[in-house]
Amino acid sequence: MKPAVLWLDTPDRPAPRTGGVEGAVDLVVVGGGFTGLWTAVRAVERDPGRSVLLVEGDRIAEHATGRNGGFCEASLTHGEANGRDRWPQEYDELDRLGLENLDAIGATVARHGIDCGWERTGQLTVATRRHEVADLAPEQPGFLDRDAVRAMVDSPTYLAGRLDAEGCAMIDPARLAWGLADTAESLGVRILERTRVTGLDRERDGVVVRTGSGTIRARQVALATNAFTDLSRRVRRRVVPVYDHVLATEPLSDAQLASIGWDTRCGVADAGNLFHYYRLTADRRILWGGYDAVYHFGRSIAPAHEQRDATHLLLAEHFRETFPQLEGLAFSHRWGGVIDTCTRFCAFFGLEYDGQVAHAAGFTGLGVGASRFAADVMLDLLGGRPTPRTELQMVRERPLPFPPEPLAWTGIQLTRWAAARADATGRRNLWLRTLDRLGLGFDS
Repeated sequence: MKPAVLWLDTPDRPAPRTGGVEGAVDLVVVGGGFTGLWTAVRAVERDPGRSVLLVEGDRIAEHATGRNGGFCEASLTHGEANGRDRWPQEYDELDRLGLENLDAIGATVARHGIDCGWERTGQLTVATRRHEVADLAPEQPGFLDRDAVRAMVDSPTYLAGRLDAEGCAMIDPARLAWGLADTAESLGVRILERTRVTGLDRERDGVVVRTGSGTIRARQVALATNAFTDLSRRVRRRVVPVYDHVLATEPLSDAQLASIGWDTRCGVADAGNLFHYYRLTADRRILWGGYDAVYHFGRSIAPAHEQRDATHLLLAEHFRETFPQLEGLAFSHRWGGVIDTCTRFCAFFGLEYDGQVAHAAGFTGLGVGASRFAADVMLDLLGGRPTPRTELQMVRERPLPFPPEPLAWTGIQLTRWAAARADATGRRNLWLRTLDRLGLGFDS
């Protein structure tokens, strides 16, 4: 099993774009993941005369964007339950905007010929414990009983399921990012990789963007840096970095694929608090991730955290339990990546530096699709005039910050323990109920 990211382990990966940084532009976008790429593309689509520079400290799609499962979901709120709990009065509008946003992503992929394996297959949620069946609303359309769900994907652990046929597409996330970078350049955006922004300074006509190799003067800046929060004190307090880990199998033979009957190619996630997500890739591998999200004391981010034997072994054990008919199928890749988690589980937005710098962060692992919506929100905010998006309560509110250490680490460990207990028993203990009342939480 290779300690490498499946999506990035290809000779097709583009060479880094490098060059000088001196000059002045209308907009500097900091971050070369999905949020930054969509911001650059949308900035020029919305205002073709705008000069835009995207600056990435590493390589395009190197971190969360190139390391996720490739689930491009319509949800802007990390699922219906979270959205309805937090913003019940506007949830229907958020749902509509999310589907509209997913449609727009598909349209961009088609219009620019981005070869990212786009498949609007939907997502199947499966119950593997008795108490989870009721949570899937058996009385509503779309519910699948044990036989029906096993006819779609056959696992002896499945007791029921629910299919969201329209709300999710499967993609190769790295190829989508590379395609968006090409699209941005075709629209006039300049991209610099391996150029780390070290600071921002407000000046009368805009912002000075300092890098290790020079400075750029920008009229406005959009921060799209995920868990890397050094440039924004307001983001830093509201985000903690959490490592998600993933396995990928060798390609399945015809007989192996037939043994699990996975004909629809939909994505799958189980219904637990600590959940697995999995899907088939274009070359018929099973990508298997999630469950054991890991927070390292002190908000630590380090390459050493990406490979974690205990977590990868646990994931492999759970895979064998889910698909015993694939006994002997080997894993080809294992990796991890850092995501930005906030206390409301979905992205938040804001302005800094007297309104000249916008930020979006806190996607909590659900940014593949929501990043495009976030790009438009940041551009709306920088525009300085209210829009239907900026008037949303979901956009105007900020999540509660995490406490300092050691309280952050203690609270996160206690929450994960309580969530695992709730998965096993079907009952939320006093700690989880208290977090629910406060609108706080931690999600895998």
